[in-house]
Amino acid sequence: MLRQNQTSISEFLLLGLPIQPEQQNLCYALFLAMYVTTLLGNLLIIVLIRLDSHLHTPMYLFLSNLSFSDLCFSSVTMPKLLQNMQNQDPSIPYADCLTQMYFFLYFSDLESFLLVAVAYDRYVAICFPLHYTAIMSPMLCLSLVALSWVLTTFHAMLHTLLMARLCFCADNVIPHFFCDMSALLKLSCSDTRVNELVIFIMGGLILVIPFLLILGSYARIVSSILKVPSKGICKAFSTCGSHLSVVSLFYGTVIGLYLCPSANNSTLKETVMAVMYTVVTPMLNPFIYSLRNRDMKGALERVICKRKNPFLL
Repeated sequence: MLRQNQTSISEFLLLGLPIQPEQQNLCYALFLAMYVTTLLGNLLIIVLIRLDSHLHTPMYLFLSNLSFSDLCFSSVTMPKLLQNMQNQDPSIPYADCLTQMYFFLYFSDLESFLLVAVAYDRYVAICFPLHYTAIMSPMLCLSLVALSWVLTTFHAMLHTLLMARLCFCADNVIPHFFCDMSALLKLSCSDTRVNELVIFIMGGLILVIPFLLILGSYARIVSSILKVPSKGICKAFSTCGSHLSVVSLFYGTVIGLYLCPSANNSTLKETVMAVMYTVVTPMLNPFIYSLRNRDMKGALERVICKRKNPFLL
C-alpha cells in the first residue's frame, strides 16, 4: 500500500494529441481504424497458429507471443486515448496512471525480447538450416519465451516502484496521451536522479543490446544469402528489409525518446515519435512478420476450407 502522504495529487490530466478541434472526429476515426486493424490482425495470427498444426514450429511460437504482446501493448494506451478524444475527459486517477505505466513498460519490453527471439530464429534457419531442429529445440524455445516474460516483469516493476516513491505536488498536467515515464518524471517535485540513472542503465540492457543483437543477426543472414546466390535473393532481401524497417522504427523512436533525450525535442515531436512505436508498430508487425508469408496464407486457406467442409482432411 502506498502511503497517502506520498503525493498530494489524486489524478493526472492527459492532454492527449495536439490536434485542432475541427480535426478531432477525423483523427478519432483514423486511430479507431488503426486500433481495430491491430486487434484483428494480431488476433487472426494467434487463432491461425493455434488451429493449424503446420504452424506449431519455433518461429510461430515466437510470432504468436509477439502478436499477443502487440495486442496488449496497443490496448494499454489506445482505449484511453479514444475515450478521451470522444468524451473530452482527460483525467486519469493516480493509481491508474501508475498501472498504465507498468503495463506499458511490460509489453514494450516483452516486444523487445521477442523481436530478438524472432531474429535469432531466422538467423539459425538461414545460416544453419541442417542443424535448425537440433538448435531450436522445444526446451530452448520455451525457455526463451519464459525468460522474456519473467525479465519484463521485474524490469517494469522496478520502474513502477521507483516512480511510486516520488512526490507530485502541484502540476498534474501530462502533455501526452498516456502516462509516459519521462513525462511523469518532469512533473515530480522529488529528486529523480535515481530514476533517471536506472532508466539509462536498464534502457541500455533492455533496448540497446537487443537492438544490436537483431542487427547482428540480420547482418549474418544477409552475408549468408550473398554467399549462396539464388532466385529468391530479392525476396530474402525484401523480407529482411521490411523486418529491419519495423525494428528500426520501434527501437529508433524508443531509444531517441528515453536514452537520447534532446532539449530541442518539442512536445509535438515527442508525441509523434510515441505514436510511431505505440500505435503504428503493433499494427504493422502482423503484416510484416506473418500475414505476408506463404505458410500463414496456407493456414488461412486450410482453416477456411475446414470450416466449409468439416470432413476435409
